[in-house]
Amino acid sequence: MTTRTKWLITGGSGFLGINLVRYLLQRGYDIVNLDLVEFDYADCRERITSYRGDIRDRAMVDRVLEGVDIVVHAAAALPLYSEEEIFSTDIEGTRNVCDAAWRHGVRRLIHISSTAVYGIPDHHPLFETDRVEGVGPYGHAKVEAEAVCREYRAKGMCLPILRPKSFLGPERLGAFAMFYDWAREGRGFPVLGSGRNRYQFLDVEDLCEAIHLCATLDEARVNDAFNIGAKEFTTMGEDFQAVLDRAGFGKKVVPLPAWPAIAALRVLEFFHLSPLYKWIYETAVTDSFVSIEKAQRTLGFEPKHSNKDALLRNYEWYLEHLDNFRGRSGVSHRVPWKQGALGVAKRFF
Repeated sequence: MTTRTKWLITGGSGFLGINLVRYLLQRGYDIVNLDLVEFDYADCRERITSYRGDIRDRAMVDRVLEGVDIVVHAAAALPLYSEEEIFSTDIEGTRNVCDAAWRHGVRRLIHISSTAVYGIPDHHPLFETDRVEGVGPYGHAKVEAEAVCREYRAKGMCLPILRPKSFLGPERLGAFAMFYDWAREGRGFPVLGSGRNRYQFLDVEDLCEAIHLCATLDEARVNDAFNIGAKEFTTMGEDFQAVLDRAGFGKKVVPLPAWPAIAALRVLEFFHLSPLYKWIYETAVTDSFVSIEKAQRTLGFEPKHSNKDALLRNYEWYLEHLDNFRGRSGVSHRVPWKQGALGVAKRFF
């Protein structure tokens, strides 16, 4: 591929989007962004073509795909959105993008799925051949979106599907902002259960590398589904403790009895008093990691960052940019999620 290759990123104004935009600009590609949200990153705003629009708008998707070689489909309604928005965006929006890419003769469409498609698993590590059974509207929608992608792959499209673990790094806020807020204020941090469960994350830079591999390697190698996650990770308690240690107040991760805490979180979620949803708190007490052997073997994927690296890179970015988002909140990963009743609980840590 030449440096004139033209990429479309759906959801390019988001956390993954801006990291991918920067990654691709460094490699000389032309970039188009389509997002509901304005692309407001001053460092590269003038270097890309950005459209403000909805992937559920077929005419808009047709318009932005003109002349595009590679599509990275990262746009999605996240779990804190309404069920109606999640299904219409994540399923029908995905169908619009796939169909338009098919009609425009796009070389490849790389679909960003999620390990949420595995639901609440009963074994680890998880492999790409394991059953998919999403939990909640978001998990179900991600399963259905993958089914749409396989329809278009069957028509002859090259359509890699990436299933990343929860990824973080510069620009990531959302639920992680709560943890960083507590660390910055010199508080400990509760973890559900013993904290000895192994929980795998992923640095966004490594995800960008996996995306690039899927765009540039031979079609026969990439036209499949791949788990993407950190290679090095320890336990939930150890990895989160690294941030508290960096904060420098001598605070510790505090284990909480799992099932009473989960019962309380269920009640808070029901009354919309907590930013945490079922898939987060019901997988946080057990092991949660996927095998990345297939991506290593087939794509040559080798993550550069451990869990601790990813958490610390994100924490340091949070501290440096705190004034930019202080007082803001929302339902995307670009802004902190409202802490709700959990904001009151932090005084006890």
